[in-house]
Amino acid sequence: MKQVVLITGASSGFGRLMANALAASGHTVYASMRDLGGRNAAQVAQVAAYADENKVDLRTIELDVQSEASAESAIAAIIAAHGRLDVLIHNAGHMVWGPSEAFTAEQLAQLYDVNVLGAQRVSRAALPHMRRARRGLVLWIGSSSAAGGVPPMLGPYFAAKAGMDALAVCYARELAPFGIETTIVVPGAFTKGTNHFAHAGSPADEARAAEYEAGLPAGFSDRMLKALAETVPDDAEPGIVADAVVAAVDAPFGKRPFRIVVDPASDGSAVSYAVIDRVREQFLHRIGFPGLMWPTDHGGA
Repeated sequence: MKQVVLITGASSGFGRLMANALAASGHTVYASMRDLGGRNAAQVAQVAAYADENKVDLRTIELDVQSEASAESAIAAIIAAHGRLDVLIHNAGHMVWGPSEAFTAEQLAQLYDVNVLGAQRVSRAALPHMRRARRGLVLWIGSSSAAGGVPPMLGPYFAAKAGMDALAVCYARELAPFGIETTIVVPGAFTKGTNHFAHAGSPADEARAAEYEAGLPAGFSDRMLKALAETVPDDAEPGIVADAVVAAVDAPFGKRPFRIVVDPASDGSAVSYAVIDRVREQFLHRIGFPGLMWPTDHGGA
């Protein structure tokens, strides 16, 4: 069934790959990004060219996840055009690299604003429409770091992604009675094919970062990044994350998995999440609400 899909942060990386793959699968896809006429003008042109060349329904839409007004406007435009939004994909995020101590509190707040509060703003704009339809899918792009291996130098980013995962899990229980499904796709470390590391932010307190580095063996940070990259197989392509997203969107109601781990580096998150999610399921049974594990089927109405 053709779905109307909105993806946040779709100017590049996983977001762009997902947008292309979902459009190729036959869905109407809105690839959202900031500043369509400015910094992302080239990306808008690339999306339009891809849609034209492949004869797919792929569109761009202005959406800044750090602006409530922008989120409301984007959702309103989609509803006006189609009368519905079937799939919301929370993908927008930003990575940083460096010693946690050297990042200011304001930087952590900014990172949390993009990775967590951004999802909240878009959710608040979209969910009333999905609840009224009593059917839909909210798909979150998480991180294996919340339950797998945690190398240093990525602390603020990992903290934000862990917050996002906790929010996604809670939303899943709250939306289940309305027939809205949740899938959390968990990528591992992909050091090529995305802009995560290339565009990673750095500590604002450069003096503190230098002081920290001075107390370590020479090249510690570079060697850590190299060691992380070496855990990823040479043939690991980020397109497999997009494939997992397409499989979830294309699955029939009630058959969409709650969590999909896509981690070629095998950092242990697949094992950890299986245990964590099972513990949470058992707790819902304990308090007498096992039905919140899966969405209620309202017949799509």
